[in-house]
Formats: sequence, C-alpha cells, structure tokens
Amino acid sequence: MKLLVMGLDCAAPELLLGDDRLANVRRLMARGCYGRLESVIPPITVPAWMCMAASQDPGSLGVYGFRNRVDHSYEKLAVATSRSFSATAIWDQIALQGGRSVVIGMPPGFPPRTIEGTWVGCFLTPDPRTSVYTHPPEAKDEIAALVGDYPVDVHGFRTSNKAWLRDELFSMTRKHFRVVRHFLGRGDWDYFQFVEIGLDRIHHGFWKYHDPQHVLHEPGSPFADVIRDYYLYLDQEIGRLLELLPEDTLVLLASDHGAQRLDGGFCVNEWLLRQGLLALHEYPQQPTPLSKLAVDWSRTVAWSEGGYYARVFLNVKGREPVGTIDPADYERVRDELAARLGATVDPSGKPLGTRVFKPEEVYRSVRNVAPDLIVHFGDLFWRSIGGIGYPDIHVLENDTGPDDCNHAQYGAFVLAGPGVRALGEMCNAHLLDVAPTLLALAGYDVPPGMQGRVGLGEPSPSRLAIP
Repeated sequence: MKLLVMGLDCAAPELLLGDDRLANVRRLMARGCYGRLESVIPPITVPAWMCMAASQDPGSLGVYGFRNRVDHSYEKLAVATSRSFSATAIWDQIALQGGRSVVIGMPPGFPPRTIEGTWVGCFLTPDPRTSVYTHPPEAKDEIAALVGDYPVDVHGFRTSNKAWLRDELFSMTRKHFRVVRHFLGRGDWDYFQFVEIGLDRIHHGFWKYHDPQHVLHEPGSPFADVIRDYYLYLDQEIGRLLELLPEDTLVLLASDHGAQRLDGGFCVNEWLLRQGLLALHEYPQQPTPLSKLAVDWSRTVAWSEGGYYARVFLNVKGREPVGTIDPADYERVRDELAARLGATVDPSGKPLGTRVFKPEEVYRSVRNVAPDLIVHFGDLFWRSIGGIGYPDIHVLENDTGPDDCNHAQYGAFVLAGPGVRALGEMCNAHLLDVAPTLLALAGYDVPPGMQGRVGLGEPSPSRLAIP
C-alpha cells in the first residue's frame, strides 16, 4: 500500500471541510473520515509538522518554535533547521522496512535530509537558486527543468500590496504542484508527503477581507474572495493528484494548525516592564525589539520572546548569568506570573481569556532550553509583541508587518483509502496520532518512541452532513 500525505499549512477546518464547492475534498470526505485535528502547544508550523511526522510533542523533540534558546545566556537564539530534530519520523520507519519516500516542502526542510528517496526543501531554504536544497542534489536540476526558478516562499508576504501578494502566491503554488505531480507520477515511492505553505500566507495576508468579525474588516473589498478562491484552486490541484494515484493508496489531507482572526497584539515585554518584572537601563524613544535594548538583568525577573504566542523566561540565579530569582522561589514566582498573565485584559478591561502553560505539564518530556511559561494571549486571538516603546499594551498590527490572522489550535484532516471505513466526522483526533495511524494502516511497525495512538479520533455525535 502506498501512502500520500497532502499537507496544507494552516488549513482551517471550517473552510476546508465546510465548503461544499470543494468537490474533490468532499469526495474524499465521503469515502472515509474527517474532522478537526488538534495541534500541539504551541500550534506553530515549526515544530508542528515534525511533531506529526515523529509523533512526539515539542518538549520531547526539544524544539519550541522557529527560534529557540541555545543555552541559558540572554542573547543566543537559533533558528530551527532539519538538523534540530533527531527523532524517528514516519519516512525513517518506512526506510527501515525497505520503503522509499518523496518529501517536498516539509518544514523545517533545510538543509535537505538524506533519506531513502527524494527530499525537496521548504520555505526555510535561504535561496533555492544558490543553495543545494534537494536530496539527491541533482533533483534540483530536475525541478529547474520543470519550472525554472523554484520559489520556496513569497518573501515579503507581510505587505500592503495585496494584488501583488495574491498573484505571487497563486504563481508560487502552481509551480509547487507541478513539481509534486512530476515526482508523484514517477511512482517510485511508498510514502509521499508535501506541504503547501501558500495557504498559510493567504490567510495571514487576506483574512481581514474574508472575515466580517475581523476588527479591520473592509466590506466590499476586491480581495474579499481571495481566500475562498485559493481553497477552490487547491481543490482542483488535489483532484489532479488523485487522478495519478494507484487504487491501493491511502490518502491523508491534513493541516498542522488552523487559522482565526487576529484581534491585535499584546506587548508582553512592555507589560512585564510596567509590572516591575523587567528593567531597562534606558527606555527607547520608539518601538524597539528587546534584543536591541540594554536590559538591566540585575533588576529583571522575567522577559519574553514575541510571536504568534509568547515564550516567557525567568531570570534564575545559578541558571542565567545574572539571575535574580532564588531557585527555592522559582515555583512560587512562576505560579504568580502565570496567574497575572492569565488575568490580562483587553483594551476595554475585559478578560482576554489568555491561556498559560507550563512545559512539563503539557509535554511528556522537556529537552533543551524550554520556556518557563508558554502563553496564548486571548486564546491566540491576540499575538505576542516582543518590542518595547509602545504607548499602549494593546496594538492593532503585527510588529513585523501587516498580518490579518493568528494560528488556531485545531487544524483539519481527511483520511480515505484501503482499510478506512466511511465513518464520517470524527472527534478527538490529535496531530500526534497521524504517524502511528498511517504506519499501522499500511502494515508498517510503529516505533516505540511515538506518543500518539493508532486511530484518528472517534465518530462525532454531531456529524457534518455530506451531500
């Protein structure tokens, strides 16, 4: 049996599963099972796709986001790469049992992994024109012959030039699927996975035009249908791929997390400063990243890295270079800070609904340098702003450029093929269940280190009707 995983980064279940115009998706749904797919904490592209592939949580993998602390110093942060992960992934297990894989656009996919088969790098590839981003290296020439310059991403997607962004994203995705069809059609694989990043970029760039509840919604915008049109286009591409498959192919369509409107940004380091928990030698005259400011570590209790969620770190004696928290007081200080973060409010004074997590309580193990607290402001309707120098704690825009949406905890899945009954809508499916389920259905061994269960949820009592 062959396995095909079609990854749509950031696909929202209400859009992917709820639009009856997506004819090919609906046909897959009618043949098997589908539903919301709970992501990991935090629901971030890196490490979520690798969590799915290895069936291990972020703490066990030791990667908590795109950037991670290298040690307990204050400055050293490293961007995650393919070398940041050593756990056995689904393609590794298939290779151990004699199978070959093709993996395209899987984050983090650079440097290219040496697998039994073909690997094509993801959007983290520095420059596909000058970088070796494939394994084997000659696959790069094969791709160039197909599409010319291969765009791994639309750089500068946080832009106000929406017409340009729309056109670039559709153009990029067309090239991606041409490459996917080429390698899929060769048939020399047992496991095939691709991840399309364009959907994530479409959401971040156009959600305010799509969603009437967005705080910056523009009724009647010429970009109102860009997101829906992109889903329709993806459905057509999915149909073209399905036509190339042998009958004995198990098919999974899945996203690593979902999408939802972004109500604004919460300036977490500004808040910590005003709470008396972070100190500067000099306050900036304009919004400035924390990394460019002179922090007075001798008077600092906590600081944070911004992003879609917040990673909050405590300044502990004997752990950090200029620690201020006695280790005996660590849990008390952490609990007090967690309670204060959980009580944060919106601009009108109403509770944000912020969720605060301790790594050891949500992960089976905690490796490398983990945050002391993981914070989802407003249950991810608010993102974390790391800079200091803002007049208010709450801001409307992302600090890295225009951004209309944040990640949601639930992505989506559709599973169909040999051994899959037409059970309809499922509930309680988790991202970590994907790899063991696929391996078991296809007759492969499930590695003992995988944390998920075999099976994607249970039949839902509220079935989503399929026409």
